[in-house]
Amino acid sequence: MQNVLAMILAGGQGDRLSILSEQRAKPAVVFGGHYRIIDFALSNVANSGIDKVAVLTQYRPRSLVNHIGSGRSWGFDNLDNFVQILQPYLGRADMDWYSGTADAVYQNLYVIEESRAREVLILAGDHIYLTSYRNMIAYHRSQGADATVAVYSVPREEAHRFGVLDLDQTGRVIDFQEKPPNPRAPWVSMGVYVFNKDVLVEQLQADADEGDGSKHDFGRNIIPRMYQTHRVFGYQYQDYWRDVGTVESYWQANMDLLSPNPSLHLEDPDLRLRTAGSIQAPARFGPNAVICSSMVSPEARVYGEVTRSVISPGVVVEEGAIVRDSVIQHRCIIRSGAVVDRCILDKEVTVGSGAVVGEGNENIPNRERPDIVNAGITIVGKRVSVPAGLHVGRNVVIGPGVAEELMEVGHLESGASIHPTTMPLHLFV
Repeated sequence: MQNVLAMILAGGQGDRLSILSEQRAKPAVVFGGHYRIIDFALSNVANSGIDKVAVLTQYRPRSLVNHIGSGRSWGFDNLDNFVQILQPYLGRADMDWYSGTADAVYQNLYVIEESRAREVLILAGDHIYLTSYRNMIAYHRSQGADATVAVYSVPREEAHRFGVLDLDQTGRVIDFQEKPPNPRAPWVSMGVYVFNKDVLVEQLQADADEGDGSKHDFGRNIIPRMYQTHRVFGYQYQDYWRDVGTVESYWQANMDLLSPNPSLHLEDPDLRLRTAGSIQAPARFGPNAVICSSMVSPEARVYGEVTRSVISPGVVVEEGAIVRDSVIQHRCIIRSGAVVDRCILDKEVTVGSGAVVGEGNENIPNRERPDIVNAGITIVGKRVSVPAGLHVGRNVVIGPGVAEELMEVGHLESGASIHPTTMPLHLFV
C-alpha cells in the first residue's frame, strides 16, 4: 500500500460526549480500559500496510499528540513508515482554523502533493472498529471509482443521525442525504473515504472556491456534489463498527466488549489493536473480590464487587465497594461501601466511602443538556472527589475538578449538573 496516503481527521471537539471531551480531543478519550479511541484508526492503517499517515488535529490536541508521539507503537517511526501530526496555524493568508472536514484536508494539500500517492484514504479518528482497508481500496480500484464511501447498514430509525446513501445494483451511489428526517435507505456513511488523488485535489479546490456558500464538509458538500458527476461507489462494510459520538453510544460500545461472544475482538491476532505505553503490572484481585462479565485492565486492584464494567489501569475498588454497568477510567478509587451504578468516571476520580453514584430508577434527562445526557448514565469529570456518603442520581453531570462544591451537598438529584467555580490548571494535562 505504498501508493496510499492515510489522513485521519482527529480535530473535532466532540461536544456530545459532555465533559469527557471537554479538556481533550474526542479521539484521545480512553476506551476499553487500556486504549484511546484514536488507537483504532491508527491500528487499522498499520494493519493495512499503509506506510504514510497524517493526523489532523485542532481542538485541545495536547493529550492526543502526547499519546501518538513518534508513532512507534504503530510502526510509524522510520524513514519508510512515518506519521505526521498536522495542526492549523495562523501566519499565512491561506491558513486559518479548520472550518470543516474538507477544509482541514484542503489546508494540508501540500502533504498530499508531496506524498506522490495514487489514492488518499480519509478516516474519522473517533470510531470503534478493527479492519484492514486493503479490500476497500481493491474494490475502489476494481470499480474504476473516483471516490468510494464505506457504508454500514443500520436500522432505519437510527439512520437519521448519519449521512444516508442509496446504492444501485452495482454499488454506485445514486442518492445522498445528510441526516434526513425520514431516511429512504439503510446505508449510512462511516466517514471513511477513498479518493483518487487528482480528483480529491480538484474537488477540494472547487469547494474552497465556494467560500461561505459551503460548510466545507465531506458529508454535507463534497460527496453530495460528486456522486452526480463522478463515479462514486459505496463499499459495504459488514463487521463491527460504532460511532461513539454520544455519551450513550460511547457507554454502549464499552459494554459491547463484555458480551459473551463480542463482535469486536481486541485480541484478534490478524487485526492487532495497538496503543502507546509500556507493559504494565498485572491486575490484582482480593480474596473476597467478585468479578462478573467485566474487563479489568493491568495494574487495577479489585477487592470488592465488579459486574459488567470496564476497569482501566490503576483503578482501585476497595472491599465492600460495588461497581455495576460502568466505565471506570485510569486511577479512579472506589472506597469501601461505595456504589457506582451505570456511570462513566473520568480519570483519577475518588468516590468516598458509602457514596452512591447512579441512584434511582427514574430516567430524568439532564436539565442542562437533555439532548446528550438522557440515557440514565451519570458522568463524573476528571479528578473529582465525591464525598463520603453523598448520593448522586441518574443523568447527573459533575464537571472536572469539582471538590469543594460537593462538600455542602447531601444529595444530587437525577438530572442535576454541578461545575467548579474556577477551572484548575492541572485539568489541562
